[in-house]
Amino acid sequence: MRVITGTARGRRLVTREGLETRPTAERVKEAMLNIVQFQVEGRRVLDAFAGSGQLGIEALSRGAAHAVFLDSNRESVAVIQKNLETTGLADRAEVHQTDALIFLNREALPYDLCFLDPPYRTGLLQKALPLCAAAMNPGGIILCEHPLDEQMPEEAGDFRKSRTYQYGKIMVTTFVHKDV
Repeated sequence: MRVITGTARGRRLVTREGLETRPTAERVKEAMLNIVQFQVEGRRVLDAFAGSGQLGIEALSRGAAHAVFLDSNRESVAVIQKNLETTGLADRAEVHQTDALIFLNREALPYDLCFLDPPYRTGLLQKALPLCAAAMNPGGIILCEHPLDEQMPEEAGDFRKSRTYQYGKIMVTTFVHKDV
């Protein structure tokens, strides 16, 4: 797994060993970043359920001003920190070992771009989406990665479903502010 483009292009990223994590496939990651390609530079990014941190790292590599990475697993946090050091992007990042739902309930900083990619079929996506929407700037965008058979709500707080993209058995659903 490598960074696709930007200042850290070509740098190899590590992932956790085992079956507990499911890194985003390269073509899905590239598609997700292409969806928001003109909305990354200078923005604040939240990578919830970060795993290896590849989505937030890709955004930083493409010019995001700052990224916050959340993961409850200690090993994942160590992997994210290692990947940030390897890519030279650690100075524009924060990594928190915490439950994303708890963090989003208490954190009020506004984000411009949010990646939600929790473990599939756990209900975490449906719980995190409205919390994430409450922590977003009105011009922001939320990208949710989920399996094909998982339905997404039409609205989450002040955000509405915008578009859905299919990549094999993987779906990416975007949410934008209702006034956009």
